[in-house]
Formats: sequence, structure tokens, C-alpha cells
Amino acid sequence: MYLFTSLASMVLMNLFMPVQQLIIYPWNAAGIIPLLLGMALNLSADRAFKRNATTVKPFELSKVLITSGTFKYTRNPMYLGMVLILIGTALLLGTLSPFIIIPLFAIAMDRIFIVAEEKMLDQRFGDEWKHYKKNVRRWI
Repeated sequence: MYLFTSLASMVLMNLFMPVQQLIIYPWNAAGIIPLLLGMALNLSADRAFKRNATTVKPFELSKVLITSGTFKYTRNPMYLGMVLILIGTALLLGTLSPFIIIPLFAIAMDRIFIVAEEKMLDQRFGDEWKHYKKNVRRWI
């Protein structure tokens, strides 16, 4: 939901407050790369949640600590994927204003969602979580 709200905000800002064209056609097509990579990260993480029968929803208690697949490289592949989707979209739009949304989204995810989720994981998985957290970065 937050991703879609952010995407809608980017498109609206591009339409009504583009500020300045940064990337012209055909160079803006480079945005397809982070967009597709972000989608792949999200789909991979979502499959891992489903395969392990645990929740994908923020603020819900996880049944399993997933440490394989994309989770070997980042503790938050879905949030990273969402940021990549936003970066790709901003590049495709090519104007300055959509880039304002990206840091706002990343900061909100980092300070609100991830902090709360990590507290829950620490309480639920204890030493297993601490070991994983020590060895795998939050973002990349």
C-alpha cells in the first residue's frame, strides 16, 4: 500500500510539478533495470514467506526467521525492492520531483517499519536473530 501511494505521488509530482527534466529519452529507459530488479526481489522474498508459512505483513508476528535466498544478503529484501522500484520509476519519469519521494520512503521504512519489525524478531527469535543481524546488513 505504501509503495503504491509513493508511486502515485511520484507520477502526480511528475505531471504537476516536474521541476526540471533530468534524464531525456532514451536514457530514461535505464529505469527499467532497477524497476525489474526491485520486482524480482519482492517476488523472491514473498515466495520465501509463503514457502515458510509466515507472514509478509508488517507488524505481524513471524513464525519463522528466514535467512536463506535473498535474506542471505539483506535483512529487508522487500523494502530494498520497493526502493529500487521507486528509483526505476523516477528514472523512467526523468524529472527531478519524483526523486524527492525516494529518501522519504526509505527513511519511513527504516525508522518506522524496520525498527518495529526488528524488535519483534529480537523478542521472538533471541540469539538466532542476534546472530543473523550481526552477519547480514539491514539494507545492502
